[in-house]
Amino acid sequence: MTAEPTAVGTRPARSGVPQALTRYRVMAYVVGVMLVLLVLVAMPFKYLADEPVGVEVIGTAHGFLYAVYLLAAFDLALRARWRALATLGVLLAGTVPFLSFVVERRVTRRTRAGQPL
Repeated sequence: MTAEPTAVGTRPARSGVPQALTRYRVMAYVVGVMLVLLVLVAMPFKYLADEPVGVEVIGTAHGFLYAVYLLAAFDLALRARWRALATLGVLLAGTVPFLSFVVERRVTRRTRAGQPL
């Protein structure tokens, strides 16, 4: 019994990578949208209109959803066998507005191709 050959520069993935990738993609989009709403809508309302309710609600939701994003990204990192520094970069992508969208596309492309991250 021999292992299937892999392309140069690829690593064999563990089972469940497609499902983990889907969970990660959903959370990356949700966290990205929530962060954009927080920074571009709620924060200006708080400081320009003295209305902190948006920050309280959206900020709390973003914080909870970011924790779920961390779990989804870390699960994918383990299953796809990412390097530690790449994993850290993906985990931090949910803290910079618009970056989660860019990183999600890169992660999806490379994971589907079986390339290391």
